Amino acid sequence: MINRDLIRIKVLQLTYAYYQNGNKNIDIAEKELLFSLSKAYDLYNFLLALVVAVTKEERRRMDLLTQRAAREELEAPSQKFAFNQFAVQLEENKMLNSFLEDKKLSWEDDIEFVRRLCNQIEQSQIYSEYMSTPENDYETDRELWRKLYKLFIQDNTDLDTLLEEKSLYWNDDKETVDTFVLKTIKRFELENKNKQELLPEYKDEEDKEFARKLFRATILNADDYQRYMSETSRNWDFSRLAYMDVVIMQIAIAEMLNFPGIPVMVTINEFVELAKLYSTPRSGSYINGMLDAIARYLIGEGKMLKDMPEPRQRFSHDDNRRDKEEGNGPVRFVHRPRINEQTQSETNNTDNELGMQANIEVGEVEDSSSEETPVDMTKE
Repeated sequence: MINRDLIRIKVLQLTYAYYQNGNKNIDIAEKELLFSLSKAYDLYNFLLALVVAVTKEERRRMDLLTQRAAREELEAPSQKFAFNQFAVQLEENKMLNSFLEDKKLSWEDDIEFVRRLCNQIEQSQIYSEYMSTPENDYETDRELWRKLYKLFIQDNTDLDTLLEEKSLYWNDDKETVDTFVLKTIKRFELENKNKQELLPEYKDEEDKEFARKLFRATILNADDYQRYMSETSRNWDFSRLAYMDVVIMQIAIAEMLNFPGIPVMVTINEFVELAKLYSTPRSGSYINGMLDAIARYLIGEGKMLKDMPEPRQRFSHDDNRRDKEEGNGPVRFVHRPRINEQTQSETNNTDNELGMQANIEVGEVEDSSSEETPVDMTKE
């Protein structure tokens, strides 16, 4: 279940924390990394258990309604949702129950949230349509819970708050874990009964080793990696670079150099996305250009044996207009900030005319966070 996207996020968070911590100890930091990854697997099981918790609450409500109907000689309520075949199978799942018992995870202390969630579900159109249709097959029951999860659990701010209070490690995990819960629901098969396999914590030992190796390479080779950044950003005042940008590029370089099976462009794309989430608004564009230049530098120096596509050709404004007139379609520009060599008005005029200059030299890129604290990230 713990994939490399989640591992990269955790390595970024723990590397950042490592440099913020005055008492740097890489062994302790590595244990913290693996522990934080294991907490993501806890969350995966805990969210699956929420389906069971809702089902049990619905069963309790049905029992009360059944007793009332008997007293008032009314028709007994439908048991369809309370005994949804997928939910019952999940409730009996051996892997889930064993894990919850071992980790002492339960929704009993959050029953009020579970009841509010039940109210939302019962008031929904999806629920009404499900209860009113005569179909009573396993696939329909499983698909119902996939829809309910996406609608009421995947993007639920109250649930996000509750989870954050339970574990700080879950703050950034839920979005990724949600995809695995949905994948698990889709994989369930009726014939597997209570032996249906859930996703393992790691796909294989290689992914777990990927986390360890990436983190250690990032820390132990920090001086070399930062030198590559400095040498590649020729006209750049390296000391003004955003603190988080340095961490992101440092990890990206570690991945480029230590994992020959991962293509360079995959690494660049992954860490550009992390920059958009965790650093300044302009960091994604800047890091895209920097990592591209660093990778070409490493290949040119013989430090990395990987292939990269040829750099994109530089296009002028006239080239772009002529291509449009000749029916060749618009030119796609690589957007990158420019250096503070112009006045703000000149920069705005240029931006309005061209968007951003394509394939500008990395050394000419503008400061991505002028208010960031200067970087001081010495190796252990």
